[in-house]
Amino acid sequence: MLNSGLTPAKSLSIEVAERICAERGARFTPLRRTALEVLLEFNGPVSAYDFLPALAQRLGRRLAPPTAYRALGFLLEQGFICRIETRNAFTLATHLEDRNAGVFFLCDHCGATVEVDADGITELLAGRAAALGFEVGRRIVELQGICADCRYTTAAVEGQSQVVRGRRA
Repeated sequence: MLNSGLTPAKSLSIEVAERICAERGARFTPLRRTALEVLLEFNGPVSAYDFLPALAQRLGRRLAPPTAYRALGFLLEQGFICRIETRNAFTLATHLEDRNAGVFFLCDHCGATVEVDADGITELLAGRAAALGFEVGRRIVELQGICADCRYTTAAVEGQSQVVRGRRA
């Protein structure tokens, strides 16, 4: 899991989602509520293929994929979740008030995903787009690499193997 100060605060809860939906006049149906509850239980991004059986199990009935996709679509539309494009997965949003506020860091080893503030980057990109006369429809910024925990674990394992090799030599 990503660590080293990058772990986002979980500001989204069912109560917050209910309040936001009420303010917007959006219907937070029992299915949508349950879908968000299921996503809140996942520790990181989840694919629709993993989400569907978890939602069906929670509801205690079979679900057709379009039903799950509609629930995910609603949660996306409200800004409660984000789509991780490169992973074809969904994760909780940490910037409920601004859907384009974050940058995603994705660990290629453990799959951890962290959204952090994109302070400065958003303004830079908006300025460049304006200078080009470009109208941005969606902004997707996903950085892939290795998180601190995986780098530390990999370094420790490599260090142990060097010690073992040193004894045999």
